[in-house]
Amino acid sequence: MDILLQEYLPILVFLGIAIAIAVIAIGASWIVGHQKPDTEKSSPYECGFEPFSDARSKFDVRFYLVSILFIIFDLEVAFLFPWAVSLGDIGLFGYWSMMIFLAVLTVGFVYEWKKGALEWE
Repeated sequence: MDILLQEYLPILVFLGIAIAIAVIAIGASWIVGHQKPDTEKSSPYECGFEPFSDARSKFDVRFYLVSILFIIFDLEVAFLFPWAVSLGDIGLFGYWSMMIFLAVLTVGFVYEWKKGALEWE
């Protein structure tokens, strides 16, 4: 039983060192860090909403809709790069597969455009 436990000793030492480094890093950042927020830190940053105290206030759904649509159509570009690099290897089948994929995305884009989901009134 002692031999089995000795095999776990390097793992426990590694875990202890990792926890110690994490505690030291967090403690040092808390001690050294500037803890006085000013008006610039409390101003709206990325989403454009004023800071508020109640987390249950209602948000406009259009903000989330536009962000989800951006993510969907941004992923299209992520699929286009590897396809363009390997186009010589995948041949005609790969070409027409991507054309079908782009056609489906174009139909979705036209549908969202016609529904007015991309307009921010």
